[in-house]
Amino acid sequence: MADAAAPPVFTIPPTAGFVDALAAGLMQRAGGDPLALSRMLILLPTRRGGRSLRDAFLRLADGRPMLLPRMMPLGDLDAEEIDLQGGEELLSGEGLDIAPAIPGLQRQLLLARLILQLGEGRPEGPHRPDQAVRLAAELARLLDQVQTEQLTFDALAALVPEDYARHWQVTLEFLRIVTEFWPRVLADYGALDPAARRNAVLEAQADIWHASPPDHPIVVAGSTGSVPATRALMAAIAALPQGLIVLPGLDKESDDATWTAIERDETHPQFNLAQLIRHLGVTRGAVRDWTASSIPPAPSPRQRLVAEALRPAETTEAWRQAAPFGDSDLAGLSRIDCATAQEEAGVIALVLRQALEVPGKTAALVTPDRSLARRVAAELARWELLVDDSAGVPLMETPPGGFLRLTAALAAERCAPLALLAALKHPLAAGGEDPADFRRRVRLLEEHALRGPRPKEGVAGIREALEQNIRDLEERTQRDHRPRLAHLFPWLDRLEALLAPFSALMAADRADPAELLEAHGRLAEALAASRDEPGPVRLWRGEAGEAAANFLAELREAAGTLGLAGPGFYPALLDALLAGRVVRPRQSSHPRLSIWGPLEARLQQADLVVLGGLNEGTWPPEAGADPWMSRPMRRAFGLPLPERRIGLSAHDFAQGFAAPEIVLTRAEKVDGAPTVPSRWLLRLDTVLGPAAATLRRAEPVWRGWWAAIDRPPAIRPVTRPEPRPPLAARPTRLSVTEIETLMRDPYAIYAAKVLRLHALDPIDADPGAAERGTIIHKALERFLADHPGHLPPDAQERLLAIGAAVFAEALERPGVWAFWWPRFERIASWFVAAERERHDGIARTLTELRGQIDLAGFTLTAKADRIDLLKDGTLALIDYKTGQPPAKREVAAGHAPQLPLEALIAAQGGFPGLAPAAVSDLSYWRLSGGDPAGKISPAADDIAAVTESARDGLERLIAAYADPATPYLSRPDPDAAPRYSDYLHLARVKEWSSSGEEEAE
Repeated sequence: MADAAAPPVFTIPPTAGFVDALAAGLMQRAGGDPLALSRMLILLPTRRGGRSLRDAFLRLADGRPMLLPRMMPLGDLDAEEIDLQGGEELLSGEGLDIAPAIPGLQRQLLLARLILQLGEGRPEGPHRPDQAVRLAAELARLLDQVQTEQLTFDALAALVPEDYARHWQVTLEFLRIVTEFWPRVLADYGALDPAARRNAVLEAQADIWHASPPDHPIVVAGSTGSVPATRALMAAIAALPQGLIVLPGLDKESDDATWTAIERDETHPQFNLAQLIRHLGVTRGAVRDWTASSIPPAPSPRQRLVAEALRPAETTEAWRQAAPFGDSDLAGLSRIDCATAQEEAGVIALVLRQALEVPGKTAALVTPDRSLARRVAAELARWELLVDDSAGVPLMETPPGGFLRLTAALAAERCAPLALLAALKHPLAAGGEDPADFRRRVRLLEEHALRGPRPKEGVAGIREALEQNIRDLEERTQRDHRPRLAHLFPWLDRLEALLAPFSALMAADRADPAELLEAHGRLAEALAASRDEPGPVRLWRGEAGEAAANFLAELREAAGTLGLAGPGFYPALLDALLAGRVVRPRQSSHPRLSIWGPLEARLQQADLVVLGGLNEGTWPPEAGADPWMSRPMRRAFGLPLPERRIGLSAHDFAQGFAAPEIVLTRAEKVDGAPTVPSRWLLRLDTVLGPAAATLRRAEPVWRGWWAAIDRPPAIRPVTRPEPRPPLAARPTRLSVTEIETLMRDPYAIYAAKVLRLHALDPIDADPGAAERGTIIHKALERFLADHPGHLPPDAQERLLAIGAAVFAEALERPGVWAFWWPRFERIASWFVAAERERHDGIARTLTELRGQIDLAGFTLTAKADRIDLLKDGTLALIDYKTGQPPAKREVAAGHAPQLPLEALIAAQGGFPGLAPAAVSDLSYWRLSGGDPAGKISPAADDIAAVTESARDGLERLIAAYADPATPYLSRPDPDAAPRYSDYLHLARVKEWSSSGEEEAE
């Protein structure tokens, strides 16, 4: 099959699609014999590489049936995938005396148990199971790294002398888990770590082939030999009579001095290949081109450019003598720097979309930034182009994974409003009903039970809050709302029954994780059931559902190894175990567009390739610090430095850079933070010099198209709204506080009274000033009703007792006691003292008194906080304020007419049970509970004058809005505008106001 005199090592240049060229070469070597091809064994880096090669054979066969060679994964995972879960092995090990690999999830939980045991009695040790699970993942990664490099932990203690680095001695004590305890655990289970078993299998396979060479061709293709066991197997295959090694993109053009420097530079894209051919005992010149008619001639300018840009740092002085690159050398190469990550995604989507205008043209985005990949996929959806990210989606971000997390939080947080709504509003939630009906019930429950301060715990608390809110709504609107909302009570009963088993386990002090998982799965399935489909069908369907079901099944089998745990940690534990799980699509969702991660792109090629996310820290990734060893310690121990990841990323970049048409993109800001261009872009700029501007000639065009894609044909300036509803729709009944709103912000009255729009309270709201004021008002009202005459000696104690009774319902809600009650205690002390001072002049006190008068067909209403009938026959009107009361100048100017209008109603006998009388006192009592706890502020010096002025102003106001031409303007006088309004966004104040300032506080 190969020339016996020449080493059986070949290379495919980056300019050729690797799997297509490999398939063409294999078919050429088969000589048209279909059976010869089927006898070949092709070893590829991963299972995904095997799928790509199968697709390449299908393309070459043009759909004709054919017998394919056997294709198996070699297990050559690079540093960024070093977790090695055991699924990328060459052989299963059956028939060999090799222990099985311990399942990855079980290993993580066993390590977590050892960590928790080591931390018992140590304040610095982890005591939470979720923390232990995350730390176990790091320990497992360390085990895989050490075993992948075929090292042992024997030399660990000698890395740092005992006299130095006390923290290293602590680390050594902790690492006893893997050096001392973990081998015993593996022996008890009769298993091996995945990396150790893979090494053993590959070594055994090499021994078998060495002892008995196979009579069929064996081809290792696409591997960079980054794993020592893989390199050893490749060396064994190269020695076989029919063994072949096909390398991806070996550089054969660099001079010997540069190649020598490459062999020392771990960040160089050719470093791993250089180490591999040295291990194989093959010189670079002896590596032959993979001869196949499908390989196009390599464009030397592009290869020369990438070789110059990525040359080792110690040889960059050669840039001074490098031949310049002209426009023809840069054909098919462009660069686009975008302002934000969103713009970058939009520009990439446009580039990919334009590629489809050319018949048969293929295009792909290659990026390690999964967030960018998701953004691009979302942007492509605007043209109904569905393109999956072949690097996969984290399981915890898929619908089934998210639903499992939300239902766990729902039970753990005892049906707290946010957790409840997040779970019940998930697309998978249906509760056995039609999803649309279920969603309508959830929205009703949200509006009438879950907004405002948090209810009591559990469904019972929500049921109680719903009952109370229905009563409050009926009292406020004087209408019967119970028939409309009564169906929510049996619905809550069914929800409570579904939650009961899982909630009971979550409420226990300790629980078996396996039981928790079983109950959690049953709850998720029950909530996912719809009227037409059972829960398991809806929850576990599709690739993501299958992955979630397999995860739960695997976790249920391994959960017993962790032992009993506090159920309160279950949601965090679930998140920790879900981390790193990825759902990958089985096949591409679009025939000509692809989104690849660097690993997926290694063996594939497209006509147009966008290399996206070229920022330092993203591509290449950061050479992160090792949590266990410093850089010198890693080198002394024998582990590769973190820079090797940069070298592997550089190889991916160089492979992608050889496509016929390349677009390089980056974002200047990501999540609002400035970014630094990738070192490869900076090197390209340096090598190209002034010619670098040529790469960016198309940048304004693409960015301009992206800016214009959502821009409307014309932008009409927004003006202040001027609604003029017909007279029949205009309100003819307003309260004194609404009159003030009509003066300051008429549009708010239009929105509330004509459009009947009202702001919803926040979900899980903090105790607000309005609620505090209502409760304080009620407590003072009851106190004055109980003690209309002289105050008893223990008046303060009685007021506090009444306050406690009034606060009782609110105090059961979390947060109310700490925020409100201490202030009320101070208010009570001040209020009793103030009452004693003025009690002798009061004949009678009335509180929360409703009144009204008619003015030319308009009804003015009021609810007075307090009216004192004084012994001299006059009245004192008092308004309690928990916030800042209006100043005298505002009252005199007519901007705060509440108390003067109440005085007008009182003077005309508009309050039932109170004869018309003159008003001698208008005052605000500020009840803040601060320092001072209260303060009395007169509203006006001349009460008669402000009352008459308020009457005149009200009559003019009524007359003005009785004219259908009068609009309800938004904030006609900015100086007098209210400090807060629920309707600023509806009136689009920021768009038409001259300053565009933030009005809401």
